[in-house]
Amino acid sequence: MKKRILGFTISAVAVIVVAVASFISFKVYNANAGADKGVAAKVNGEIIYVNDLKQSYADHPQIQDKVPFEEFYAKTLDVFVNSKLVYQAAKAAKIEETPEYKRQLVTAQEDLARKLYLEKLVDERVNEKAIQDLYNDYKSKFESQKEIKAKHILVDSEDKAKEVIAKLKKGEDFVKLANEYSKDQVELGYFTEDMMVPEFSKAAFSMDKGEFSKTPVKTEFGYHVILVEDIRASKPLELKEVEPQLKNIVTQQVIARIFEDLRNNAEVERYSLDGDKLPEKKQ
Repeated sequence: MKKRILGFTISAVAVIVVAVASFISFKVYNANAGADKGVAAKVNGEIIYVNDLKQSYADHPQIQDKVPFEEFYAKTLDVFVNSKLVYQAAKAAKIEETPEYKRQLVTAQEDLARKLYLEKLVDERVNEKAIQDLYNDYKSKFESQKEIKAKHILVDSEDKAKEVIAKLKKGEDFVKLANEYSKDQVELGYFTEDMMVPEFSKAAFSMDKGEFSKTPVKTEFGYHVILVEDIRASKPLELKEVEPQLKNIVTQQVIARIFEDLRNNAEVERYSLDGDKLPEKKQ
């Protein structure tokens, strides 16, 4: 079994439910921006424009990947209506005049300014060259390892695993038996030794191409029957395969440099709870 945790695929319906239930996470949009795009709703005379929903849809790519805009619109129009109703009620209750509102508004403004500032610098500095440079560094340091491609059949008991092995010895098809017996997916693809739990790797990497395990392999997940389909030396992944990860790494590096530059060009004094000046942090 692979060590990494495999995420479940989120259905389109689930995404819509999350979108509807999480209405407070939607951004507040300027209604005038959608004035020429059609009226979606009128709430006590205030207009919600179709473009407001289009903007929200555009700002949530994880939803765009799952459902078309027409379905998003149908499911979330009431979310916008409810949000507008609550805001109108808040205004009527003069919430905007309360000290707590004004305190949180300052915090929200600072948060937004920080967010937009960092996004601006990240957009400027996380570019194709930075990603390509990191990829070239990855390739230059890549160390090839032995990797194998395998299938497996996972069962709950040693007796069942022995039963499967006996049928394989008689020439029965591995995939057919996997569909009949296995409680896990049959295909494991290519993997290196450190990608699997030790007991599994020890058995798999001691086998030859085309060989299946002649005794059950016990791990924390159950009993495995392994079929080694191919053995090869690993190669660096293509840029397109690792580009999202590389972009994340470059982004983290850029943000770290931003904070470092800001600290290096600022005068910062830190104090303990007792009011004593704290020593400067080493960068």
